[in-house]
Amino acid sequence: MAYDEELADRLRELIAGEAGLTEQRMFGGLAFLIGGNMAVAASGQGGLLVRVDPTESDSLLSTTKARPMEMRGRAMRGWLHLDGADVRTKRQLASWVKRGTTYARSLPPKKR
Repeated sequence: MAYDEELADRLRELIAGEAGLTEQRMFGGLAFLIGGNMAVAASGQGGLLVRVDPTESDSLLSTTKARPMEMRGRAMRGWLHLDGADVRTKRQLASWVKRGTTYARSLPPKKR
Protein backbone atom coordinates (compact mmCIF):
# COMPACT_ATOMS: atom_id res chain seq x y z
CA MET A 1 0.00 0.00 0.00
CA ALA A 2 1.31 3.45 -0.90
CA TYR A 3 1.09 6.28 1.57
CA ASP A 4 -1.91 8.62 1.52
CA GLU A 5 -0.86 11.57 -0.65
CA GLU A 6 -3.75 13.68 0.62
CA LEU A 7 -2.52 13.15 4.19
CA ALA A 8 1.02 14.06 3.07
CA ASP A 9 -0.31 17.31 1.59
CA ARG A 10 -2.17 18.07 4.82
CA LEU A 11 1.02 17.43 6.78
CA ARG A 12 2.98 19.75 4.45
CA GLU A 13 0.45 22.50 5.06
CA LEU A 14 0.70 22.16 8.84
CA ILE A 15 4.47 21.77 9.05
CA ALA A 16 5.48 24.36 6.43
CA GLY A 17 7.87 26.94 7.78
CA GLU A 18 9.60 24.65 10.29
CA ALA A 19 13.32 25.36 10.34
CA GLY A 20 15.42 22.47 9.08
CA LEU A 21 12.44 20.68 7.50
CA THR A 22 13.07 17.91 4.98
CA GLU A 23 10.95 15.17 3.45
CA GLN A 24 12.20 11.63 3.03
CA ARG A 25 10.70 8.32 2.04
CA MET A 26 10.81 6.06 5.12
CA PHE A 27 8.91 3.01 6.36
CA GLY A 28 7.15 2.78 2.99
CA GLY A 29 5.71 6.26 3.51
CA LEU A 30 6.71 9.90 3.43
CA ALA A 31 8.39 11.25 6.55
CA PHE A 32 8.83 14.87 7.61
CA LEU A 33 12.07 15.47 9.46
CA ILE A 34 13.29 18.43 11.48
CA GLY A 35 17.04 18.64 11.83
CA GLY A 36 17.23 15.11 10.45
CA ASN A 37 14.89 13.70 13.14
CA MET A 38 11.54 12.29 12.07
CA ALA A 39 8.57 14.19 13.45
CA VAL A 40 5.60 12.73 11.55
CA ALA A 41 4.98 10.58 8.48
CA ALA A 42 2.23 9.53 6.15
CA SER A 43 2.58 5.79 6.71
CA GLY A 44 2.97 3.25 3.95
CA GLN A 45 0.43 1.12 5.84
CA GLY A 46 -2.03 4.01 5.89
CA GLY A 47 -2.58 6.58 8.56
CA LEU A 48 -0.08 8.67 10.48
CA LEU A 49 3.18 7.86 12.26
CA VAL A 50 4.19 10.24 15.02
CA ARG A 51 7.42 10.34 16.96
CA VAL A 52 6.89 11.32 20.59
CA ASP A 53 8.91 11.42 23.77
CA PRO A 54 9.27 7.74 24.76
CA THR A 55 8.43 8.64 28.37
CA GLU A 56 4.98 9.80 27.15
CA SER A 57 4.23 6.70 25.05
CA ASP A 58 2.33 4.70 27.67
CA SER A 59 0.19 7.68 28.67
CA LEU A 60 -0.68 8.49 25.05
CA LEU A 61 -1.48 4.85 24.30
CA SER A 62 -3.91 4.70 27.22
CA THR A 63 -5.59 8.09 26.63
CA THR A 64 -5.81 8.32 22.81
CA LYS A 65 -6.61 6.09 19.85
CA ALA A 66 -2.91 5.76 19.03
CA ARG A 67 -1.30 2.35 18.97
CA PRO A 68 2.38 1.43 19.01
CA MET A 69 4.19 1.44 15.71
CA GLU A 70 5.47 -2.04 15.02
CA MET A 71 8.60 -2.88 13.11
CA ARG A 72 9.36 -6.52 12.40
CA GLY A 73 6.75 -7.52 14.96
CA ARG A 74 8.19 -5.37 17.76
CA ALA A 75 6.49 -2.31 19.25
CA MET A 76 8.72 0.75 18.95
CA ARG A 77 8.61 2.92 22.08
CA GLY A 78 8.17 6.58 21.22
CA TRP A 79 6.67 5.84 17.81
CA LEU A 80 2.88 5.86 17.48
CA HIS A 81 0.49 4.99 14.67
CA LEU A 82 -2.96 6.50 14.12
CA ASP A 83 -5.53 5.43 11.58
CA GLY A 84 -6.50 8.00 8.98
CA ALA A 85 -9.98 8.23 10.51
CA ASP A 86 -8.41 9.39 13.78
CA VAL A 87 -6.75 12.40 12.11
CA ARG A 88 -9.46 13.32 9.63
CA THR A 89 -10.01 16.87 10.94
CA LYS A 90 -7.41 19.62 10.82
CA ARG A 91 -7.63 19.97 14.60
CA GLN A 92 -6.98 16.26 15.20
CA LEU A 93 -4.04 16.20 12.81
CA ALA A 94 -2.57 19.47 14.09
CA SER A 95 -2.48 18.12 17.63
CA TRP A 96 -0.36 15.15 16.58
CA VAL A 97 1.83 17.24 14.27
CA LYS A 98 2.55 19.57 17.19
CA ARG A 99 3.57 16.60 19.38
CA GLY A 100 5.85 15.21 16.69
CA THR A 101 7.50 18.50 15.77
CA THR A 102 7.99 19.49 19.40
CA TYR A 103 9.78 16.22 20.13
CA ALA A 104 11.87 16.32 16.93
CA ARG A 105 13.01 19.88 17.74
CA SER A 106 14.05 18.74 21.23
CA LEU A 107 16.59 16.29 19.78
CA PRO A 108 20.08 17.28 18.64
CA PRO A 109 20.23 17.82 14.88
CA LYS A 110 21.74 14.91 12.99
CA LYS A 111 24.99 15.51 11.16
CA ARG A 112 25.05 14.76 7.48
